[in-house]
Amino acid sequence: MTDFLIKSTVSLLVFLVFYHWVLEREKTHLFNRFYLLLAIVISLAIPFLSFEIIEEVPVTTITEPEFVPIPFSNENIAVVETIDYTSIAVWSLYGIITLLLSIRFGKNIWKLISKSDSNPTVKYKNATLVLVDEKTLPHTFLNNIFINFDDYNQRNIEDELYTHELVHVTQKHTLDILFIELLITLFWFNPLLYLYKKAIQLNHEFLADEKVVQAYNDIPFYQILLLQKSNGNPTINLASNLNYAVTKKRLLMMTKKSSKRAAFFKKTLLLPVLSGLIYTCCVTIVAQEKIIQVSALPTEKSTPEDQIRDRYYAKVRIIIKDVRTNTVINKMYEELTLAEKRSYLNWVPDMIIAREIPAPLFEKMKSKNMAVWINGKASSKEQIQKYKRTDFSHYTYSFVHKNARTKRFPQEYQYTLYTTKYFEENLKNSHLHFSNDTLKMVVADWKKTKINQAISQNTKADTLVWYTKGKTEYNLEIKKSEEKHQNLSKPKPTYCPDTIQTQNNGDLKTLSEVTEKPEFESGLEAFYKYIGTHYKIPEEVTKNKLKGRVFASFIIEKDGTLSNIKILRDMGYGTGEEAKRVLENSPKWLPGKIDGKPVRTMYSLPIAIKSE
Repeated sequence: MTDFLIKSTVSLLVFLVFYHWVLEREKTHLFNRFYLLLAIVISLAIPFLSFEIIEEVPVTTITEPEFVPIPFSNENIAVVETIDYTSIAVWSLYGIITLLLSIRFGKNIWKLISKSDSNPTVKYKNATLVLVDEKTLPHTFLNNIFINFDDYNQRNIEDELYTHELVHVTQKHTLDILFIELLITLFWFNPLLYLYKKAIQLNHEFLADEKVVQAYNDIPFYQILLLQKSNGNPTINLASNLNYAVTKKRLLMMTKKSSKRAAFFKKTLLLPVLSGLIYTCCVTIVAQEKIIQVSALPTEKSTPEDQIRDRYYAKVRIIIKDVRTNTVINKMYEELTLAEKRSYLNWVPDMIIAREIPAPLFEKMKSKNMAVWINGKASSKEQIQKYKRTDFSHYTYSFVHKNARTKRFPQEYQYTLYTTKYFEENLKNSHLHFSNDTLKMVVADWKKTKINQAISQNTKADTLVWYTKGKTEYNLEIKKSEEKHQNLSKPKPTYCPDTIQTQNNGDLKTLSEVTEKPEFESGLEAFYKYIGTHYKIPEEVTKNKLKGRVFASFIIEKDGTLSNIKILRDMGYGTGEEAKRVLENSPKWLPGKIDGKPVRTMYSLPIAIKSE
């Protein structure tokens, strides 16, 4: 509010000074009329205009090779809420005065309207003469000219006066007065608006006087007439008055001669004034740091994976609490060191590729009670029947352990279908940037820290990262309440969409696009035999007699080798890492082909794991 008042007041003052010093003395009355009105409008609009000029400022930063942890503090800072009584008093005073002025404004309008309705009227050219009993000089409001009843009948009103008032009617000067009066009602504390009102009313008289002089060409008589009428009774301030400011300015303006060239030159001076105001009040120079990094020691070069991560977390605030080291990080992503980025944010989602639902599976969903969600909402087979298979662009499924099944959904597998619209708006580009502007993370070791210890009331995390031995880690999303995860004493498997994903597909093809599908050299049965022979079931799986599936995807290159191996979903306990190791050592495949030519092909398959 303060910024609005300062900028608008400065603009009003500059325009008003320019008017009095440059334009008022020129006989450009019509131009001046609209100048005054637009000056007010522009002054009120300028505070809302904003233009930014970006200026690069070189800043030298020293990149330290090591990350220094910041100790985490549990100290609470008390904040006492205070009431600003001064502000309440000021706004109350403003409201009372504005209300009183609004009542006065409405009362004046009502007086003029009721006066025109309660007195006899006479049509005169394009105006209406309202004959009133009180002794008054002619004055105008909208299309009504108020004159004394006796003066009208006795023909005591000169033709020049009728012409004068008709100019007010024809040029609709009342609208200008109503506009400035309304602003004064709202901004009564600004004295500049009262000066604008005087300037507008005087300009109206200049316009009316000019028309009278042109029509009758008898300046001395008209001047004497105005001086004779100058002592008439005052009228309501919303009306245009004949004797308003009969000063030296009006009398001199009638005889003044003006040069058109000089008047045009003075008008052009308005352009630099307006430009200067906009530059001063609306233009903000934003200093954009051009960082020149000076490394204290040689630093490691950025890799393509780093660049992908930089794009994904760009302009995201990272808040991390590392329970293992009692460390807190609260920075914008760009402020993190490379070591911090790689340590805490080493996961970036892959691009989700459109995936058709197999026709037999979709028909089964429509006829049997299966655990199916559509765009995240549980759906019955009756609801699924309303869709066509082509309405969906992607689907995922996952195995549900017995202890995780519910009475409502006792099924072994659950499926999630995504409509084309949902896929386009929420999934297709989800790999490009993190979905929120802030990421809160708690880092802990699940073997040493329980979940209720890791997540305190003072720490609301979006993601809980459990670290185990080696490079294995699990991401658990924390929703509204930590209680729903209190039963987690050990990590659950990481869930990723069961889909074909890649950061850069290039000439990559899916199984539906190739004419000859890729095959293991000795057949798929032999490939599963290879998996069963070389896969070493982790000790924890054997010990707890668990069973489930590991879903993996990989690219079969043109030469038959496997690349870009990714574990889409596993059972935890290192089952995914072991599957990846076995696939990395796999013998060659026969590549997929299109028109007899080998192509790079995406392939995904489930690996069943059962511990006897």
